[in-house]
Amino acid sequence: MTHKLALIGFGTVGQGLAEILRDKGAALRNNLGFDAQIVAISDFIKGSLYHPGGLDIAKLLEVVQSTGKLDAYPDSPGLVRGWDSLTTIRQSNADTVVEVAYTDINTGQPAIDHCRAAFISGKNVVMSNKGPVALAYQELSALAKGNNVRWGFEGTVMSGTPALRMPLVSLAGNDIREVRGIFNGTTNYILTKMEEGMSYEAALKQAQELGYAEADPTADVEGFDALGKVVILANVIMNAPLTKKDVACQGISQLTLEDIARAKAAGKRWKLIARCSKEGDRVTASVAPEMVSLSDPLASIMGATNAITYECDLAGPITLVGAGAGRVETGFSILIDLINIHRGNI
Repeated sequence: MTHKLALIGFGTVGQGLAEILRDKGAALRNNLGFDAQIVAISDFIKGSLYHPGGLDIAKLLEVVQSTGKLDAYPDSPGLVRGWDSLTTIRQSNADTVVEVAYTDINTGQPAIDHCRAAFISGKNVVMSNKGPVALAYQELSALAKGNNVRWGFEGTVMSGTPALRMPLVSLAGNDIREVRGIFNGTTNYILTKMEEGMSYEAALKQAQELGYAEADPTADVEGFDALGKVVILANVIMNAPLTKKDVACQGISQLTLEDIARAKAAGKRWKLIARCSKEGDRVTASVAPEMVSLSDPLASIMGATNAITYECDLAGPITLVGAGAGRVETGFSILIDLINIHRGNI
């Protein structure tokens, strides 16, 4: 059966997923029995399209990448233009809503409302937006379960690197007492460059020039991006209803080259570490720069790479390393969830 998708947002991640479906559609059908069809797109800037029989992915990509909008997509019988996101969610014939629109990390909107509308409409949701998971996990999980639909969000922590699926599936049966990791490539890149002798200001400027850091880097360098991710891990992996206000958070903006030299002299290096730990029934979480011993696997993670270590009672410490961002990688994170919905694993 063809899995019908409605994409809310058609920026980098949405186009990345569309490119994967265009290029690997036949292989996914032949090897996994997974056949996906985009029936709707609603993007606040680029426009919206809906056709119950499916949209031409190659034509969608050609139009949006050449004009920046969906207006030039050719008309055909049954094609509907102009629906807003909530209308698209409620009235399209999609099985799953792919929520990849711009979202305010402080409020989780409009993605939280998109999730609510989809679940109430009997549609699954797959997303890479952190906001709804970090801010409304308990509510939205209950709403999805109550409507017998699925909610996938693998890409919210380490993009296409399966930081959530691995502990839930491959490490099932372990008591995971601590999870800690490097979840922000921007700050890790800056710390790497500072260790090479570059000042914080110069390293940040270079990170911005390379596209790792935004013009306003506050969410990265003050630890807020990592904060959202550790809240997700606490809720999903440790089943602890933590919120952002429960997590102590400190960024890297106060670190100096003198601090870097002090760590090096001690046989350590600075990393921005997000962690959640379980002691008895109590779970705590934090984000802060730490001097990590060079023997720790996280100490070897350099540049914009991300990593996570799970402290397991049976398997011992397991470290997973991979990209934490990227067009194709985040598009793949959406595909991971779609395939697992198809398999009945979510």
